Formats: sequence, C-alpha cells, structure tokens
Amino acid sequence: MKIQGRMFMWLSVFILAMAIVYGVWSKEPAGTTALFLAFGLAIMIGFYLGFTAKRVDAGAQDNKEADVADDAGEVGFFSPHSWQPLSLAIGGALAFLSVAIGWWLMYFSAPLILVGIWGWVFEYYRGENRTQ
Repeated sequence: MKIQGRMFMWLSVFILAMAIVYGVWSKEPAGTTALFLAFGLAIMIGFYLGFTAKRVDAGAQDNKEADVADDAGEVGFFSPHSWQPLSLAIGGALAFLSVAIGWWLMYFSAPLILVGIWGWVFEYYRGENRTQ
C-alpha cells in the first residue's frame, strides 16, 4: 500500500500544478474548480493509503523481490447473493433521471435508495445469513 499511497501523492502534486497553470491561462472557473477538486480527491486517497499502510502488514506489492504468486489468496468477503445493489441502482437511476424529467420523480427514488441502504447495512444481522 505504500507504493499506491506515494503514487496518489505524486499524482495530487501534478494535478495541483496543472490546476494552477490551467487557472492562470484559461481564467475559466469550471475547469479550474474541477481540477482543484480532483487534487483534493487524489490527496485524500493518497493520505488514506499511506495512513493505512502504517497499520497493516506489508503486502507483496511493497516487496521488490516478490513474485506474482506471493499476492495470491483470499482478498476478502464479498456477498454472493445480495439483491440490495439492484435496489440502489434502480433508485439511483431514478434519482438522476429526476434531474432531467422532474423533481417529483425523487419521491419514488428516495424510498428505493433508503430500502437498499438499510438492507445492505443489516443484511447479515437478520434472516438466514445471520450466522455468516
């Protein structure tokens, strides 16, 4: 994770330099703002990866002598049968569609989003998946 953290920190420095150059040359506020926001996102990701790398064991990507097979194994737990992302996707699509069609469509999308979030958070606290 140290390598990825450093890459994002250097990327954030580059984006900051480009945002300043673009802002001075173009005097266009939308693009300049977007570049400064991209700088903020890159610095947050780089800081998180660097902060986390200090607290976890070094991975195979941090070892210069490591082989590809050294990074093999279980990555984590991913829910194989969850229906909650479908509810969130439909609710999110309707929410973004409400900007184009009309804000009244948000009344239909908000319950779908809330049900999807609620179900995803509490998916393994009730029902048949409680013991996983």
